[in-house]
Amino acid sequence: MSILTISLIAMALTTYMIRVLPLVAFRKKIENEWVQDFIFYIPFCVLAAMTFPEVFYSTAPQGDPNLHLWSGVAGAVTALLMSWFERGLVLTAFVSCMVAFGVELLVGYFGIA
Repeated sequence: MSILTISLIAMALTTYMIRVLPLVAFRKKIENEWVQDFIFYIPFCVLAAMTFPEVFYSTAPQGDPNLHLWSGVAGAVTALLMSWFERGLVLTAFVSCMVAFGVELLVGYFGIA
């Protein structure tokens, strides 16, 4: 078996176990509010943990990842501020991308590194 096949089987078993184990372990309704909240927020936390670090390096060229760090920071700060003021998801994503693009243009125009 190739390493790809073994990896796919391992990932499939892991995903399956994560979904089946709670059904087997908890037969009755969970009454504890803390546990309910914990289970509810896990997908959001995992998504944020996987996505957020990539925001800062998404505009970096292949060579130096720190070269364009500021455009990622500007886009992330813009998105956080717009989320804080409860703007829509599409508007927040669009404005954050435009801010990151604008910072990229400024960095390129002024030669700031």
